[in-house]
Amino acid sequence: MIVTAIIFIVLGILIKYGKMYFLIARYNTMPRKEKEKYNIAGIATLFGNVMFGMALIIITSYLITELTKNLNIQNYAFWTSMIIGIPYLLIK
Repeated sequence: MIVTAIIFIVLGILIKYGKMYFLIARYNTMPRKEKEKYNIAGIATLFGNVMFGMALIIITSYLITELTKNLNIQNYAFWTSMIIGIPYLLIK
């Protein structure tokens, strides 16, 4: 699970700070005129923040799991971060 959190952090950094907007699905295939209609900096900030939030939930749950030795916490937190994070990105 920590690997997943690290991947989310790296993707968040690349999209938000590295301006690697081609990592955002469908954006890289849009024609230039279509791209001009979107505030890509705002979208990238949203993507980065959501990725960081999902990573934070996963890392926190990993630490709690290590303290309590209850593996269910990590599984629930992982799926909770997915169930909240992905729809949030799609709706916003």
